[in-house]
Formats: sequence, C-alpha cells, structure tokens
Amino acid sequence: MNFINKNTFLIRLFHWEYWPWQVIYLPIMFYYLLLSLKSRSLFFFFNVNPGIESGGLLIESKKKILDLLPGNLIPKTLYFEHPVSLKEILEEMFSHSLHFPIIAKPDYGERGWMVEKIEDSNELGKYLDMNRLNIIIQEFVDYPIELGIFYIRHPGENRGRITSIVRKQLLYVTGDGSEKVRDLVKANPRALMQLKSLEKRHPDLLNYVPGKGENLELVPIGNHARGATFKSGNDLINSELSLLIDNIGKRIEGFYYGRFDIRCKSIEDLNKGRNFKILELNGAKSEPAHIYQPGTSIFTAYPVILDHWNEMYHIAQSNHKKGIRYPSIREGWTVWKKYRYYARLRKP
Repeated sequence: MNFINKNTFLIRLFHWEYWPWQVIYLPIMFYYLLLSLKSRSLFFFFNVNPGIESGGLLIESKKKILDLLPGNLIPKTLYFEHPVSLKEILEEMFSHSLHFPIIAKPDYGERGWMVEKIEDSNELGKYLDMNRLNIIIQEFVDYPIELGIFYIRHPGENRGRITSIVRKQLLYVTGDGSEKVRDLVKANPRALMQLKSLEKRHPDLLNYVPGKGENLELVPIGNHARGATFKSGNDLINSELSLLIDNIGKRIEGFYYGRFDIRCKSIEDLNKGRNFKILELNGAKSEPAHIYQPGTSIFTAYPVILDHWNEMYHIAQSNHKKGIRYPSIREGWTVWKKYRYYARLRKP
C-alpha cells in the first residue's frame, strides 16, 4: 500500500463523514423497515413530496424540480437530451445569452457526480465526450456563500420551518510561495482525499506554485463528496430567513420536505430576499447536512437523521390520508429499476 492509499484509508477509517453512505445508513434501514410496516408500504416516502418523482429519494429529474421553482430564483438553465453536439449547446447558449463559465451536470445524478465548472468550449467538448446522460447547462453563480437549507412543512400547516443549515466551504489550499499544489494537497487531509480526482481533472494545476498566502480553490463544487467542508450554520436560523424559505416552499406544488442549495452574496442579502439563487432543490434524499461538521460524532448525527425520517413518515401519512395513494409494489419496483439503470451508467 503506497503512501497516498495508506493515508486516505486511515482518514476514511477514523472520520465517519468519509464512510460509504451504505455503511452510515445501515442502522437507519431498520428504522425505515419499521416505518414501512407502520405505513404498510415499502414506498411510503413517495408521498412526502408528491410533486417530485419518488418523493426525491430514489431518483428525480433535476430539470423537472427546477421547473417547479420560481424562474427568477434559479440560474439560467438549459436542458439537453443525450446525445447532443457541442455545436447545438453553444448555439443554445448564445441564443439565451448564457456565457462561460458554466456548470454542467447530469439530469439524474447524486453526490456531485459529473458536476463540473466549465471554463470554455474546449472543456465543454471534453465533458460531452465523457457524458452518457441527459444534461443540464447552468449559469455559474459567482456568489461567495453557499448554504444548504433544510425545510419541512406538514400538509395543512400554515407555516413550515427550517430544521438545518449547513455552510459549505469549498476545497482550497493556501500557498507558501515555494511548494507546488500537489505537495500542498498531500499535506492537507481533506484535499488528499481528492488527489486522484484532481490528477484526472486538473493535472496541470497540481504543478502550479501558488504565492505566499494565496488561497487557491481546487474544486468549485459545494459537495461533501467532492471535498467541500460542511459546517453547521444553524445559528443563521432566524425569523426573516424562515419566512423567506417558507414563502418559497409553499409556492412549490407538491413539496414538503427537502433541502435548498443556495448561493448568496451575503447573509444579510439573503435575509432580505435579494442577491441569491437556488442552485438545486433536493427532496427525500436530502440530509440535514450540518451533521457532517468535522468533529461531530456519528452518535450525535443519528438522532438528527432519525428525527428527519420520522418527519418524513408523518408527512407521507398526512398526504395519504388526504387521498394520495401509496405506490403499488409494481410501481415502486419500476422506479427502483430506473434508479439502478442510472446508477450503472454512473459507474466508470
């Protein structure tokens, strides 16, 4: 086992935030089975967000979710079915006044897979060569603050509430004026976890020598699996922000439970409802991601996760009582097969 593999193994072993989600959620599965028995449906979670495919737990189209949001609150977004040529995308970008840099992402994806910041047409062409799915091309929102805001509202309630806010700190290293980025990455445990990915995506960057005190962003994607540090932002929950998010949530047909991923110019601006964009809205698959703050015990995280699953169950039950039926085994199995199909496409 070489130096890098040995160290990344040890980092994963002693920091549960890097464990595979299947391992983290294994104890949760027993609670899921209990909730399934109580609701008499293995697919009760479909009902938590009737306006989103599978409630947003197994599989959901990012485009269809973005279409539910007020247009002025999301970045300029274009959708293309696979296969699509570079020429077609560039023509559509021109006609919609969408300029580089852009964000490219698969319509069906998770955990930051294939989400890339694209600087020019050459990079976009390379991205298309690797892509096998329908894709979304999105305006890059160059605001400095990225948050994940978890929102819950029960059917019939006049007001929903924010249950979690996570601050997302993008992966970066600080130069000393003499060492290459590669050496700085090796000295940074969180960055080291992304070294193989950086070698594949940005090999030239690893040979760059940043100046003393220069903060160099390595991954412009605010995703935990891509190296971003998640820190609790629950101290930001206040009446102004709660009212803003509640007003947005209530405008989304068939949505009760999930996380808004938002970029904003400042917290003050966000509280005032200005200078922010919703990058994505995630449904039942969402996590109250403040639990991933470094140093948080997994035994502290589990009660938070279980509490949110309990909320999911009660929302689904309320919608069921309103006449929204649970899917049949056949219908649920069809969605599961679709999920597995796209999961296979995501494999290298």
